[in-house]
Amino acid sequence: AMVVMLPLLRIGVQAIGVAYLLWLAFKLSHSSSLAQASKSQLNISFWQGVTLQFLNIKAWMLALTVVAGWLAGHADAAARFAIILPLMLAFGLVSNLIYALIGSLLRDWLSGPDNSGTRLRWFNRCMATVLVLTAVWMTTF
Repeated sequence: AMVVMLPLLRIGVQAIGVAYLLWLAFKLSHSSSLAQASKSQLNISFWQGVTLQFLNIKAWMLALTVVAGWLAGHADAAARFAIILPLMLAFGLVSNLIYALIGSLLRDWLSGPDNSGTRLRWFNRCMATVLVLTAVWMTTF
C-alpha cells in the first residue's frame, strides 16, 4: 500500500505546486502597482530577523544538503564543520546583501520616471511568464 501511496503523494504535491505557481502568475500578470510596506512592518528587531531565518525553506534545504552530503558519516566531521561554517556564514551574508541591493535598485527602476506604469506591467508579465514556464517544467518530472 505504501508503494502505491508515494506516487500519489508526489502527484498531489506536484499538482498543488503547479496550481499555486499558476495562481501567482495570474495575480502577478494583473498587478500594476508596487506594494508599499508600512513603517510598522519594517520595524523588526534583530532577534525577530534571526527567528525569521528559521522559517526560510531554502536555507533548510541547503543546510540539509550540506550536512547529508559533506558532514554526515565522515570521521573528520568536526574539521569539515570548521571549514563549512565560515563559508556558509559568508555565503549567507553576501547573498542577502546582494538580494537587498538588487531589490532596492529594481524598485527604483520600476518606479522611476515611467509614471504610466508600463515598465512595471511588462516586468510583472515577464515574471508571470517565468512562473508559468516553471509550472510547465514541473509537470515534466
